[in-house]
Amino acid sequence: MRFQEQPADILARLQALRDADAPTHGGRVLSYVYDSGLAELDELAATAIRMVQPVNGLDPTTFTSVATMEREVLQFARQVLHGDEDVVGSVTSGGTESCLLAVKTARDDWRAAHPAGGMPRLLAPSTAHAAFQKAAHYFGLELDLVPVGADGTCDASAIIERLGEDVALVVVSAPSYPFAALDPVAEVASASSARGIACHVDACIGGFVLPWLEGVSPWDFRVPGVTSLSADLHKFGYAPKGASVLLQRGRDRQRAQYFATTRWPGYPVVNPTMLGSKSAGALAASWAITRVLGEDGYAELAAACDRATVALRALISGIEGLRVVGDPVGPLFAVATDESVPGARRVDPHHWADRVRGEGFLLQLQPAFTQADGSRLPSTTHFTITPVTETVMAELSAALVSAADAVRGVPPVSVADVLAAVPDGAAAMLQGPDATSLDSETAAALLAGFGLGRGADDSAALPERMAPILALVEALPAPVTERLLIELLARLVEPRG
Repeated sequence: MRFQEQPADILARLQALRDADAPTHGGRVLSYVYDSGLAELDELAATAIRMVQPVNGLDPTTFTSVATMEREVLQFARQVLHGDEDVVGSVTSGGTESCLLAVKTARDDWRAAHPAGGMPRLLAPSTAHAAFQKAAHYFGLELDLVPVGADGTCDASAIIERLGEDVALVVVSAPSYPFAALDPVAEVASASSARGIACHVDACIGGFVLPWLEGVSPWDFRVPGVTSLSADLHKFGYAPKGASVLLQRGRDRQRAQYFATTRWPGYPVVNPTMLGSKSAGALAASWAITRVLGEDGYAELAAACDRATVALRALISGIEGLRVVGDPVGPLFAVATDESVPGARRVDPHHWADRVRGEGFLLQLQPAFTQADGSRLPSTTHFTITPVTETVMAELSAALVSAADAVRGVPPVSVADVLAAVPDGAAAMLQGPDATSLDSETAAALLAGFGLGRGADDSAALPERMAPILALVEALPAPVTERLLIELLARLVEPRG
């Protein structure tokens, strides 16, 4: 066959594209990627993926390897999450799909029990992952978010008092992503069970690390009343994206998760997850990694995460002007300004993160958030710690300290200054009544005014500093920010020319 381009040239270009990415190994990115630091795990995963590359995960009766691998991954997950023989589940494409399916199952069960109809409610702390907002939007549930404390912790009574006949599902996190707070799983699950209401534990980030950490209150299937639980294999399970598990207590409940139809002239369609045809690659990699590590291997990696987390929290607690938010659980935490010190000694977490980026480490900026009761959660910088973090502790620690020294006393970004950079009249339009109905061209023009969008050379024009962007997210109405972000992401992948 005559190829349009030579494979070697294509791979060379791909390598050039990858070279422009944030580094996925070496502990330089403290979010998004979960690096075990074990090259042999990467090689094992790559080999497993290649072996199942042509396999269609749609039909485990044709590709029986899929059924075997999924069964053994679920067996491992059920074991470490303390499920009994009544706990069954599925491997999904990631935490978002696991959360969506948990909500879809609960909605369908609620509808079956309420033939008179109505809109069911999804009840969760405001720190619950945004995937649950997506689920409520997709599946037609009313989203009821309960405000949390300034340290990210949730009062069990604040959730329990809002339980009602219209609640299809209560969600608690182990831990929450923004602040790594462990929600009151036992109290909420008990109260929910007494009312006949399903309770889901979102352990997408904690599910494959918390079981090996000491001093963590019970949060998994040891807790009566927990009806479902999500845990991501592609986080602290160290598998490639995207793989997660959704476990459900009770076979009949889990069967409600499925979609099946024979009402067309083609093959019978039976899907346990949202996808039909799907790659078996992430499943095969997850299966291989869980088999080779086992519980002892995961315990060793969890210990490395814990040591690095303890060291970094101690370091940050000693940096004047910064504080760790609350009492985080697991190898993640958030850092905010220490407002107990004079203004001239405070460190803005977003300026700090931008400065640390200049030192070669990428931290995740989180905007301040106003809750439904008017209380405001602080601007923060998020850390996710992986085993490889231990190998760069000296350099990372020096970068964190020097960056704080460089920006100490610098006030947070002024939104007025940021808005002054956009075209005349744009600032007023962003705050006006028509701001949420921006058309694509207007939204693109506003993005360009902020220095965002596509450059003339067809490259992504993204700012070197994220603090001004986060200031806009905090200041503008959420629907406006969401519309602009949609335009930004959409245009980054639009065909050119």
